[in-house]
This record gives sequence, C-alpha cells and structure tokens, in this order.
Amino acid sequence: MSPPVFQICAASAAVQAILSDGNGRIRVYPFGEAPQNDPHAYAVWQIVGGEPENYLADLPDLDLHVVQMDVYARSVDDARAAARALRDAVETAAYITHWNGEMRDPATRAFRISFTSDWRSTRD
Repeated sequence: MSPPVFQICAASAAVQAILSDGNGRIRVYPFGEAPQNDPHAYAVWQIVGGEPENYLADLPDLDLHVVQMDVYARSVDDARAAARALRDAVETAAYITHWNGEMRDPATRAFRISFTSDWRSTRD
C-alpha cells in the first residue's frame, strides 16, 4: 500500500553519498519524522494524498500516491545537494509535480527544501 520511495532513493549512488550515515543506513525516513537532533542532512517523506485507479467492472490494480518529501540540512549547500540527489532518484520512478519551496525550520533553524511527487504503484 506504499510506494517504493525508500528503495528508489536508497538505490541512488548520489543519495547514498549525501544521505548515508556511514554505516550503510540512508537517512530517508517515512511518516515525516526523523530521529531528533540528527546533525547531518536527512530527508523525510509522507503520503499526503492519492487515489485508487477505479474500474466499473473490476477491482483497482493501481494506486496513485501523492508523496511529499522534505530535506533538512545545516547549510543551504547541503540542503540543495541532497534535494538534487533526491530529485534525480525520484524522477526515475515518479513524477515531481510541485516544488513546495525553501524555508528555515523555526525550531531547529535547519534549512528545508520540499517537493511533491506522484507515484503510480501496482497492487500486490
């Protein structure tokens, strides 16, 4: 019921280079939440909408998931590098539909870049 966001991002060499923790784990977290006080660039993603591909005579075999991805980093350059790597990875499997802007998180002062993508996933 979920698109392969993490799998696609983790398979990218550019994402691995920027968002790896050095122990083989990629800092791309679901449900829009990351471990607190991570000093490195990281990304979170969450499903913010979607719909099944409905048919009159059959069950849906495809789902559309609208996924928001947010990158957080301590510097503008790190945020933009991570966002570029994620953009390039995501566009191999989905369509980016919105650039949601650049901002600073008021609580942590981390730099944030956000975008939305549409994923079409076949049902298992």
